[in-house]
Amino acid sequence: MNPTTVPLVFESFGDPANPPLIILHGFFASSRNWRQIAQQLAQQHHVYVVDQRNHGRSPHDPVMDYPSMAWDLAGFMADQGLDKSALLGHSMGGKVAMWFALNQPERINKMIIVDIAPVAYQHSFNDLINTLKNLPLAELNNRKDADSWLEAAIPEASFRQFLLQNLVLEQGTFSWRINLDFFYRSAPHIIDFPDTNGMNYQHEDVLFVVGGNSNYTDPNAVYGVFPNAGIKAIENAGHWLHVEKPGEFIDVVNSFLLKN
Repeated sequence: MNPTTVPLVFESFGDPANPPLIILHGFFASSRNWRQIAQQLAQQHHVYVVDQRNHGRSPHDPVMDYPSMAWDLAGFMADQGLDKSALLGHSMGGKVAMWFALNQPERINKMIIVDIAPVAYQHSFNDLINTLKNLPLAELNNRKDADSWLEAAIPEASFRQFLLQNLVLEQGTFSWRINLDFFYRSAPHIIDFPDTNGMNYQHEDVLFVVGGNSNYTDPNAVYGVFPNAGIKAIENAGHWLHVEKPGEFIDVVNSFLLKN
C-alpha cells in the first residue's frame, strides 16, 4: 500500500523547455535555502525546488519517513507531467532521492547526492528540537531576542540563523512554521535509512558530492548500494558545502549534469 502523498509547494526557475532538475533540501531547511543555487543551475535546466512535507510552505503530516517522502516526489512529478527528471538532494533530501531511485529507477535521468550516504546515522536531533521547543515565543520582541536566547545551546551563529528561518511573525506573535512535535517523533526516521535488502542501483548516472571536512559519507556504504557511482570531494568544506563553496559546488554539479 502506498503512503498518503502530500502536495509539495515549489518554486521553479529557468526555461520549461530545458531538461528538468528537482532539488530536495535537508532536515529543517526549505526551498528558500536553495534559491540562489537554483537560479544559477537554471541557465541550462528547468529547476524545481520543492518544500518537502512538514517543511517550508508544504502541508504538515505526522508521518515523515523516506518511503512517504519518495511518494511525495512521485506525486509531484506526476503533477508536473515529468516522466523522468534529474535529482539533486542534500542530506535528508539526498536520502529521499536515493530511496526514490532504488524503487523507481526508470524515473531518473541523473542524480546528485550531497554529503549523505544510504545508511543510518548515530547522532540524535533530540536536544536540538527540545531547545527550539523551549524557546519562549511569547516573550520575544524580535528575532535578535530569539537568536540571543538560543546562543548558549547553539553557539554557531550561521546555524542559528538557518534554524530561525523557520520562525514566523504573525499578528505580532512569533510561532514556528514547522511542527516541532512531528519533527521530534520523526527524527529517528530521518537519521535512519530503509533496509535496502540487497537492492542496488547499477546505473552510472549518480554522483556523490561530499565536503572534504565532513565525515557523513562512507565510500563503502555508497558502493554497496550504488556500485557505479562517482564520488567527488570539495576540499575545505563541511556538510553545508553548497553554502561554504557555492562556486565550486555549481561547477561540479553543472559539469556532471551537462556531461553526455
